[in-house]
Amino acid sequence: MFSYRHAFHAGNHADVLKHTVLLAVLRHMVQKDAALTVFDTHAGAGLYRLDGDYAQTSAEAAEGYLKLVASKPVEPIAPLLQDYLDLVAGFNKQGSHKVYPGSPFIIHQVIQERDRDKLKLFELHPTDTKTLTANIAQLEAGRQIAILREDGFEGVKKFLPPPSRRALLLCDPSYELKTDYGRVAAMVADSLQRFVTGTYAVWYPIIPRPEAHDLPKKLKTLANKAGKSWLGVTLTVKSSKLTQDDAGEVIRPGLPASGMFIINPPHTLKAGLQKAMPQMVELLKQDANATFTLESGG
Repeated sequence: MFSYRHAFHAGNHADVLKHTVLLAVLRHMVQKDAALTVFDTHAGAGLYRLDGDYAQTSAEAAEGYLKLVASKPVEPIAPLLQDYLDLVAGFNKQGSHKVYPGSPFIIHQVIQERDRDKLKLFELHPTDTKTLTANIAQLEAGRQIAILREDGFEGVKKFLPPPSRRALLLCDPSYELKTDYGRVAAMVADSLQRFVTGTYAVWYPIIPRPEAHDLPKKLKTLANKAGKSWLGVTLTVKSSKLTQDDAGEVIRPGLPASGMFIINPPHTLKAGLQKAMPQMVELLKQDANATFTLESGG
C-alpha cells in the first residue's frame, strides 16, 4: 500500500499536464474575492529535488519538465504553459532546475496572499507525511494550511460543503491499487451530492487497463447527471505498445499518457488549453504517436 512514492515521478509529462491545468483553474478561481478552500486528496511530499536519488533513479523529469525548459520553440509559448514554467522557475535560482513543486506548493503559491483561503492536504504515506510536514513548515503559513494524515477519499467528506461555498478539490492518487479507480468515481459522486457547485479536478493515467479506460466515462456520466459542465483533456507522448530488446526481453513503455477531468471548470480553461496542448505535444513527444484530446460538455 505504501510502495508508491511520487518523488520517482516528479516533473514527468503527467505532472506537466496536471500542474498546467491546476494552475490555470486556480488563477481563475482566485479572481473572485470570496474565500476559497482547496483540497488535495493525495498531497505527497509537496516539494521534490530533481537532482535527488528518487528522481534520478527514474529520470522521468528529463522527458517532462526538464525537456520543456531545454526546448527552444520557434513560436512564443502559450500563456498557460508559460505561467506553469514561470511558477516552477520561481522555486529555483536563475538557471537552475533542481527543485520541483508538487501540487501543495503550487496551490500555496497562488493563494498565499489571500489569508481567507484555506488549503487542506491529505496524505497517508508515513514518510511522505513527515516530509510534507517539514516542507510546509518552511512556508510559515500558519492556519492557512492543514495537513491531515488520513485517507483523502474519505477525509474530504466532512469538509463539504465548505463555509465559503467555494472549493476546488484535486484528486490524483497513484492508482497503484486498481480499486483506486472505483474510489475516485465514488468520491466524486458523493462530493457532488454534498456540494454540487464545487470544482473537481481528477488526474488519471491512460494505460491498457479497463478501469483506467472507464474512469473518464464514469466522471462524464456523473457530471451530466448532476447537470454540470465538464472538461476532459489528455496528453499522449508515446505509444503504449510493448516492444522487445535485442535479447527478446519485453520492454514496457512506462506511462504513455494521462488525462485531467474537471467538473465545473472555469469558462476560460478550454480556450487556454487549445493554445497550450499542441505545444505540449510538440515539445514532449517521444514518438510519432504523440497527440492530445480536448473535449467539454454540459
